[in-house]
Amino acid sequence: MSYPGYPPTGYPPFPGYPPAGQESSFPPSGQYPYPSGFPPMGGGAYPQVPSSGYPGAGGYPVPGGYPAPGGYPGAPQPGGAPSYPGGQGFGVPPGGAGFSGYPQPPSQSYGGGPAQVPLPGGFPGGQMPSQYPGGQPTYPSQPATVTQGTHGTIRPAANFDAMRDAEILRKAMKGFGTDEQAIVDVVANRSNDQRQKIKAAFKTSYGKDLIKDLKSELSGNMEELILALFMPPTYYDAWSLRKAMQGAGTQERVLIEILCTRTNQEIREIVRCYQSEFGRDLEKDIRSDTSGHFERLLVSMCQGNRDENQSINHQMAQEDAQRLYQAGEGRLGTDESCFNMILATRSFPQLRATMEAYSRMANRDLLSSVSREFSGYVESGLKTILQCALNRPAFFAERLYCAMKGAGTDDSTLVRIVVTRSEIDLVQIKQMFAQMYQKTLGTMIAGDTSGDYRRLLLAIVGQ
Repeated sequence: MSYPGYPPTGYPPFPGYPPAGQESSFPPSGQYPYPSGFPPMGGGAYPQVPSSGYPGAGGYPVPGGYPAPGGYPGAPQPGGAPSYPGGQGFGVPPGGAGFSGYPQPPSQSYGGGPAQVPLPGGFPGGQMPSQYPGGQPTYPSQPATVTQGTHGTIRPAANFDAMRDAEILRKAMKGFGTDEQAIVDVVANRSNDQRQKIKAAFKTSYGKDLIKDLKSELSGNMEELILALFMPPTYYDAWSLRKAMQGAGTQERVLIEILCTRTNQEIREIVRCYQSEFGRDLEKDIRSDTSGHFERLLVSMCQGNRDENQSINHQMAQEDAQRLYQAGEGRLGTDESCFNMILATRSFPQLRATMEAYSRMANRDLLSSVSREFSGYVESGLKTILQCALNRPAFFAERLYCAMKGAGTDDSTLVRIVVTRSEIDLVQIKQMFAQMYQKTLGTMIAGDTSGDYRRLLLAIVGQ
């Protein structure tokens, strides 16, 4: 698809995410049985991630908004001059206009045949930034490409034998000590569907529950990572949501990360799993743990009713942009319900067109307006939706960076994102991470973790 009027004022073509016609196929419905034998819910909550804007301080773009105040790269400014993140750092594209600064994901999000995927270092239009925003090092000077048929780092193993893998895991845990390397070699190189088959084969062969055996042999972050890998994706999301709301306090950023980024099909399956596995209604739990406009946004997300039509109605985009302006910047106070309705119901391609129309009309990007009109977790939720509409892999790259930057590591967020995206778009996330922070995801993981936990994480991300 392409946007009329580009160049100079439109966005470049942006691929469907997921591709048109495949919106309901990831993960396949009903493929995984919900497991028994996982540890009962309880214990620690997810650590908070610093709320310093998108991405975190020191990242890309500069703290305080995403993109930096001043608009998207190429967004019309008073006097017609394009704005760039941080007010510096990107060469002006040919002709002096156009949307060229925001890192764009590869041309396809899921499988469906080989695609030429740009690696970090390429820059749209052949224009290289003279300096990385915020004074960071420059991009690599030479673009490169690699052929990928999928955007997950983990793919189903060829010549898979569930009984053989079950035997390997049994030997690794039998007797004195544990052979963690053997466990890493198996679980990091099998798809989630294959891990479910290994779990069933283990019980068939030995009459024992693999999860309980693993829990007895492992501890700490390594245990959390292994258990996450053996949970079916839908169950893991439901489990994470339950954990985020259990006990004193609520981990709001976990609720935002899951409910504002999943597809309709994924959300509906999460709601069903939450009810069947924990005997609880997800919407009721959200209502009891949150309040105000943040509660309403999450309840809207729980319905799984976002329009997933990949076509764009430009007239609607113009009208929505006008409505959002009049609900925020164009009035005293904010009509929060208008923002909720549009951001919760429109498809991501439609939201991208609305953001473009808003920038033309208001001389300010919509993300900046949301930052000015909202605060707290409802601001984070609305911005997450817009960030995913622009570039979902970049959103997850920022979350990973925030989980590891500074003192300490938010291991639960690190584990959750690496595991849940490992078969979907972790290849793209790695590319965006390197482009945004001038270091590889593997390098940062290696510096923030240790031991078998580090070895398994690096195996999953493909280092």
